Amino acid sequence: AMDGAPPPTSPTGLSVYVAVSQLLGLTLLATTGAWLGRYRGGVAWNSPLQFNAHPLCMVLGMVFLQGDALLVYRVFRHEAKRSTKALHALLHGLALVIALVGIIAVFESHRTKGIPDMYSLHSWCGMAAFVLYLLQWLLGCGFFLFPGASFSVRGQYKPQHIFFGIALFILSIMSCLLGITEMLLFKISDSYSHFVPEGILANTLGVLLVAFGLLVCYVLTREEWKRPPLAEEMALSMDFKTLTEGESPGG
Repeated sequence: AMDGAPPPTSPTGLSVYVAVSQLLGLTLLATTGAWLGRYRGGVAWNSPLQFNAHPLCMVLGMVFLQGDALLVYRVFRHEAKRSTKALHALLHGLALVIALVGIIAVFESHRTKGIPDMYSLHSWCGMAAFVLYLLQWLLGCGFFLFPGASFSVRGQYKPQHIFFGIALFILSIMSCLLGITEMLLFKISDSYSHFVPEGILANTLGVLLVAFGLLVCYVLTREEWKRPPLAEEMALSMDFKTLTEGESPGG
């Protein structure tokens, strides 16, 4: 900027795809709220409606916020890497807290109503997604956010971190789809096949979840949309490698 060069811009199309993803995300949250409010009585903690906090928290935390956390490095392409890392970790941490509230809600609701836990495919996939997501967050903070890990170790772990980040996002959406189907079969099994409004609305929510997931994954896998390293970051990386591994910057 000091030499008169224009400020860096985002690649063509990236802003549009990100904006559409956010519109889809807000729409799926509104659809979840509409389903629970219109057909399931709403959400309340210390009441028979406590269970309804579970799907709301899971869609908000494990899908919307997790997806936004994955998009951080595409959206904030020209900000300081440290700040971007912190925001990435913060959004993932917030998603974990909200998801934990949702898990507590379903376990307490089951205990109150005498319903057994962890017997369905939805519960197995959902709990696996949460536990692995927590592990992924802890490892990510340990390797990338806090100092200590060597340059080579970070480099070796980074591909696994990226792969499992996308894989867990997909697993989270899959678990939500299983949960929607399970809830519909429990609540409206006699009328579901007759295209009742609740079934149509819940199916629409499922389609929105798939669309949001596909759009986020598309943005993440476009090679030309990856965050380019800033000049000062490349210099710091070489200095860090030299100090920790005794290699010359040109080696």
